[in-house]
Amino acid sequence: MTKASNALLIGDFAPLHLGHLADINHAAGIADMLHIVITPPAKRPLPSGRTANLSDVARWVQVACQQFGFIKIHTTQSLGLDIAFDYQEDTRLDDGQLSQVCQALAIDMTSTQVYQANLDAGLQSQRMAICQHPLQHFDQLAPACRYFYTQTVCIVGGESSGKTTLIHKLANHYGANIALEMGRLYTHSHLGGTELGLQYSDYLPIAINHAKAIMNATANATAPITLIDTDFATTQAFCEVYENRTHPVVASLADHFRADFTIYLDNNVTWVADGMRRLGDTKARSHFAQTLLDILARHDIRHHVINDADYHERYQQAVSWIDMQILGKTPTILTQHPQDTTL
Repeated sequence: MTKASNALLIGDFAPLHLGHLADINHAAGIADMLHIVITPPAKRPLPSGRTANLSDVARWVQVACQQFGFIKIHTTQSLGLDIAFDYQEDTRLDDGQLSQVCQALAIDMTSTQVYQANLDAGLQSQRMAICQHPLQHFDQLAPACRYFYTQTVCIVGGESSGKTTLIHKLANHYGANIALEMGRLYTHSHLGGTELGLQYSDYLPIAINHAKAIMNATANATAPITLIDTDFATTQAFCEVYENRTHPVVASLADHFRADFTIYLDNNVTWVADGMRRLGDTKARSHFAQTLLDILARHDIRHHVINDADYHERYQQAVSWIDMQILGKTPTILTQHPQDTTL
């Protein structure tokens, strides 16, 4: 069978999923050059309120296809077109629309084939479910767009409030990536393992390293949520408590580089000394916690409070809240493993 000179694949690729990528592979095989024309995506806000725009989708498809010299990516906007068409639907481009597209692409209409998916009802339903509930089908999303869809969940609280332990338990539960607390890592890598030498000039590299860690964790997202151990408001709280002044770069990051969701752990659990923390007495812990709450309010960072004094109950509550508020599903019922009765 002779290949066409050009093939057209036109549609909405938000979210870009593995079905789309399979279709692109097939469409590329029917012609010497495949032209993908991306139409404006349907507005489907994520729990965070984020909604993909045409440039977002173009980026995902471009990244997924960048190794293929026989594929060219376009948008209806870049071509100056106004067409409503999706290759997955049971519709056809009429001759006038096809002529308009070919003219915009400067290709010969007579040697151009329009790719049509011809999906059965079951596959059509499956793809619609991915589009409507991408977080519940995260494993079906193309790697190129997972950073956009994963919802960042930050755990904040005072020193020794159980943040890091909870983060790792949640990571085990959801199979999620973690952006670790950079202040703790920096203390070990640059300060000799304690906060004794910590000073104002250290807060800039701590904040920058934390921003990089968040970007790396989301760029390689493995789950519908990505976990962040502390935020820039927490870094600012340490700066204000220890240095008695506000750091402008940290403040800017708190405003412009924020997590999608924040969980605040109350300081009502037992203090655990780790050789690094300074705020062991009740008064100092309370002062820090209040400073953190004030900074969260200052930057209008809304947060869900977990104040149970039992660590496992905190974990249970966090899972239930994430399941309901972010993933939109019935909360996971966490039960203890049955006792081993083997003699």
